[in-house]
Amino acid sequence: MSLPRRIWRFYADGFRQMTVGKKLWLLIIIKLFILFFIFKLFFFPDILKRDYDSDEERAAAVRSTLINR
Repeated sequence: MSLPRRIWRFYADGFRQMTVGKKLWLLIIIKLFILFFIFKLFFFPDILKRDYDSDEERAAAVRSTLINR
């Protein structure tokens, strides 16, 4: 049996036999969803999209910010 297949089988068998671990993984997935999707929507607005109309203007703004620091 090949190495990637043995590794996959190892993790699949381990996950199948978990009891408390499945609930913990569910909590981790929910937490990541909250961090990456919900927080992004409410706390990290797309400032470049708001302030500039085209991709060229956005690129120029980023370039000038990086160069003129």
